[in-house]
Amino acid sequence: MSQYQQLLLIIDPEQQNSAALQRATALAQACGAALHICAFVEPFSNSPWLDQATQDQVRDTYLQEQRKRLDEQAATLRSQGIRATTEVVWTAAVLEEILQHVAEMQPDLLIKDVRHESAFKRAFFTPLDWHLLRECPVPVHLVGAAGQALPRKIMAAVDPSRPETSISGLNERIIQAANALALQCDAELHLVHTYDVSSVYLSDAGGGGLVLADLAEQLRHSLEKAFFALAEQYRVPAERRHFIRGTPTRALADYAARNGVDVIVLGTLHHTGLDKLVGSTTEHLLYRAPCSILVVKV
Repeated sequence: MSQYQQLLLIIDPEQQNSAALQRATALAQACGAALHICAFVEPFSNSPWLDQATQDQVRDTYLQEQRKRLDEQAATLRSQGIRATTEVVWTAAVLEEILQHVAEMQPDLLIKDVRHESAFKRAFFTPLDWHLLRECPVPVHLVGAAGQALPRKIMAAVDPSRPETSISGLNERIIQAANALALQCDAELHLVHTYDVSSVYLSDAGGGGLVLADLAEQLRHSLEKAFFALAEQYRVPAERRHFIRGTPTRALADYAARNGVDVIVLGTLHHTGLDKLVGSTTEHLLYRAPCSILVVKV
């Protein structure tokens, strides 16, 4: 049985070359899933001097052009055997509309191009991508411009050191989602954990360097043992287990770049404390990772 039955693709009406469209098309072909392509169009902000009738005409003409463009794309996809449908929505509340569509459709995967926002803009406005990572109840696949249409190397980033990830089953959810994608794409599944024991050395005023080094080594060994136990549980081959030193965002991005990773799969906890968890790793990885990311939550 296919892992995916329904895919929801969110596209930018103004974007000409969409890596997310290529990814969604490849996945739909690989697993036989239905693909719904949706464009959400926000009201124009540069036409306040136009009278209402003219504004309505401009809006209707633009929406008609977008529907025609999407219909042509869907016709091409259907000629390839993909069950493709399209929709263009005029709305001032894009996030709310997307979440409503997700609630009604219950897709297996929401797919969207990564939209890179400047640090200055992020200081004042939370990007749509971040909102989706926080609030979308289904897995969110944010596709970067680089990479192949169908991923060939998928990396599941787990953290067995955190009690909340073990209690919630988040690590298992990450591995299951990564494995599901790998099965659909006939891709390699790799398991990775980044660790950072630098906090052990933050205070060494008493000259206990050797003691601290021993503590750091004990911590590293404990983390490594937990990671390999998780890898054994899911029968991940030894050559596809990667225990990497460094802070999560930088270590994951650097490793993905050096090893040709196509998708990093991460997880978040869907509760009040989400801002800290997402903000520290997943959201920042959006702008550093050389590849796409897939985010699941529990």
